[in-house]
Amino acid sequence: MSFLRRRSAATPAGPDFDVLAMDPGDWPGNLGAGLLPAPDGTCQGVFLRYDLFGGRGPAMIIGNLPQGSPARELAQGQVPFEVAQLLLALENEEPVEVVGSEEVPVMQGDNLLIVRRLKLSESRISCVQFDRSDDVLVTIASWDRPITDDLYALLKPLPAELFQQG
Repeated sequence: MSFLRRRSAATPAGPDFDVLAMDPGDWPGNLGAGLLPAPDGTCQGVFLRYDLFGGRGPAMIIGNLPQGSPARELAQGQVPFEVAQLLLALENEEPVEVVGSEEVPVMQGDNLLIVRRLKLSESRISCVQFDRSDDVLVTIASWDRPITDDLYALLKPLPAELFQQG
């Protein structure tokens, strides 16, 4: 995915990597974004919460976690950070774990992605992951709707201004 690159700035106001997600202008519901800060002030990840349910919970969470982010380190069977955030937002306290995965090839424009489809103990959650060429892990978690191949065509780098403070 050659269009993705690392960004650097003297005073970072957000992540130092491009965030791949759906453009908020293309989404008819509410959007929220969160940064995962490290103790040294660097950004260890970004997640975007897309809400189509009118404030009753998110329909989808897309996370971007760079190499070295602690949120990428999972124990056997532990759900990805984005799935945990989705369950938290839905106030679902039932234990959920990863019970399997499969890898499938998916085209995104001219790029071939190897997508891991995670199988979870909660069947209403769909979750996929893929690694970008800049070592950022993208995870998509969706509630009560399948993640289909046409979703990948909607993913694009979001402008850095979206993540700047003040």
